[in-house]
Amino acid sequence: MNKKKLYKYAGLAVLILSLAACKPMEVAKHAENKNVPENFGTAVSDSTNTGKLSWKEYFADEKLQSLIETALQNNQELNITLQEVEMSRNEIRARKGEYLPFVGGKAGAGVDKVGRYTNIGALEANTEIRPGKEMPEPLFDFGIGAYAQWETDIWGKLHNATRAQVQKYLSTVEGRNFMVTNIISEIANSYYELLALDNELKILEQNIKIQNDAFRVVKILKQNASGNELAVKRFEAQVLKTQSMQFEIRQKITETENKINYLVGRFPQHVERSENQFDSLVPQTVFAGVPSDLLENRADIKQAEFQLAASKFDVKSAKARFYPSLDITAGVGFNAYNPAYIFDIKSLVFNLVGDLTAPIINRNAIKAGYANANARQIQAAFEYEQKILNAYVEVTNQLSNIKNLQSNYELKSQEVDALTKSIDISNDLFKYARADYMEVLLTQRDALEAKFELVETKVEQLKATVSLYRSLGGGWDQQPVANPNITKR
Repeated sequence: MNKKKLYKYAGLAVLILSLAACKPMEVAKHAENKNVPENFGTAVSDSTNTGKLSWKEYFADEKLQSLIETALQNNQELNITLQEVEMSRNEIRARKGEYLPFVGGKAGAGVDKVGRYTNIGALEANTEIRPGKEMPEPLFDFGIGAYAQWETDIWGKLHNATRAQVQKYLSTVEGRNFMVTNIISEIANSYYELLALDNELKILEQNIKIQNDAFRVVKILKQNASGNELAVKRFEAQVLKTQSMQFEIRQKITETENKINYLVGRFPQHVERSENQFDSLVPQTVFAGVPSDLLENRADIKQAEFQLAASKFDVKSAKARFYPSLDITAGVGFNAYNPAYIFDIKSLVFNLVGDLTAPIINRNAIKAGYANANARQIQAAFEYEQKILNAYVEVTNQLSNIKNLQSNYELKSQEVDALTKSIDISNDLFKYARADYMEVLLTQRDALEAKFELVETKVEQLKATVSLYRSLGGGWDQQPVANPNITKR
């Protein structure tokens, strides 16, 4: 009686200890903050959002569209990322297989010979395998059957791990979308730089013609004793300097073309672009919408959001490791010493085993895994908030940049007009000895620099609109990705 009570109390103690051991440890938590301001700085909120336009609608230049289309097919970095997306999708299948029953088949054959002077050997020597037939020696063993293993996943450890992998897969898809946005932006910026360089080359050719005309005048004046050799040499040097600048620009054109070719995924070649278009290009008006649109439009924010969702499922999966798990194994088949009897009903064998296990002592690995999963979830929450803040700052900066560049461009245009007119004035005054050659040279130099600065300002305007379009989340196919089916079948 005392022994029965002892066993009863011991069993009760083990049960209580097991339940106490199942309690997860307490960890710090952090909920992500999705709040954003109602508008971008001093900008007036508008429901119209240019970031929702497809890149084909935003970029009207057919040559630029052709380059972007080729890049979306051939860009090596993008294709590498697509394979990462595919690998992540395959991981879902692997995780799904972990919580589904595993069923397999097996067949085998073996032979066993034990010593006669052993307990098993002595028993076999005095045992008939069939009436009137002694146990054969050696003893063959033939078998065929099926077996199954299944972790029932009572607490959702494996299901949550699968759900986490689904979110990671969706995150890789958004990572690919963010790369598409950046590639389109880079190609567009480089394309506009190429158009600007073509325009600068044209300006140089025009300026060289003006300088050559002035050079001829100063040589005539010298022949008529109205000028001197110093003026001739200074004008000659200015012409040579301007001519040498052509080769610098041609080198930049080559490098910019090759940058585009690299992004497009092809070897260096001439890049087709619209001729004589730069002067007529007008920076597009970009509507920023409201800041909350960024949460849906920006692929990098959605990528961080899916990473955060994945980390939450990882926490649940890690937490489930504290609780008992039920594993079921089963098998059925036929087993006999002679193949002739293998499908006899008497050769039928089967088993069914259920194991309930729970961690009790030395749970450090489980605690560490749970703590790390929770830390990653907190980290993912901060990264998500950081992406939102970064997107808001980018849009605000570009809105301000576009406004300031517009004012800068207007003043630069007036400066170029004034200096262009001053070239003719200085040339006329020089002919009649009312201005010296240095004034003519300085006027030509200032005019050339101002024209270059005007071109650069316009390029910055075009690039700013592209950057704002990218910052608003424009450029990728903004169609929601369907969640892969992980329903248990």
